[in-house]
Amino acid sequence: MPSYNKLIRDRIPEIIAEKGEKAKIRTLTDEEFAVALAAKLVEEANEVVKAGGDSAELVKEIGDVLEVIDAIVTHFGLDRAEIERVKTNRLAERGGFSKKILLESVE
Repeated sequence: MPSYNKLIRDRIPEIIAEKGEKAKIRTLTDEEFAVALAAKLVEEANEVVKAGGDSAELVKEIGDVLEVIDAIVTHFGLDRAEIERVKTNRLAERGGFSKKILLESVE
């Protein structure tokens, strides 16, 4: 039996059961959930990298990243408007990524 030990979407146990399989699951504590969300964000970000230039795959994987970010925002009770303000300020102060600049070194 494969072992996963990772955060899954809410309907996955139901989908597994529909296939005639049995999932061993448990509900995480708030502290465990915070750690699992961070790990899930890394997992989903890596899947964006693996998608390469495949537009359909990128759309799917970026959607997954945004879903995890939404869960993090909700879990920590963060204010989306404040996040947008900080994002806008950082863009004004530090710029974005439109110039495609790679920092190779600093002397």
